[in-house]
Amino acid sequence: MIRVLLPQPLRTLARVEGEVELEVEGAVTRDRVLDALEARYPALCGTIRDHQTRERRPFVRFFACEQDLSHEPADAPLPEEVVTGKEPFLVVGAIAGG
Repeated sequence: MIRVLLPQPLRTLARVEGEVELEVEGAVTRDRVLDALEARYPALCGTIRDHQTRERRPFVRFFACEQDLSHEPADAPLPEEVVTGKEPFLVVGAIAGG
C-alpha cells in the first residue's frame, strides 16, 4: 500500500482528509503512483501533471524520504520505504514570490 500526502488544496479538490492509500500494480514509480491517484480521484487529473504532456506542473514538487524527487525520471523506482508504506510519497505545492 502506497501512502500519498497531498497539499490541502488538492485534498479539498479530491474530498479527502489526511493521507491517501493506493494500490500500485507493478514497479512503483512516480508515474504509476500518479496514474493510480488520478484514477481513484478524477478531479485531480490535470492538477499535478499536464493533461497532454503528463509533465509535472511547474509549482508542484515530489518528495520522499527527505529527498526531492521532482527532477528524477518519472519512471524511476521510488525508494523502498515508499514501496513498503513506511514513508509517504509527498506532493507539495511550491511557493513563489518575493
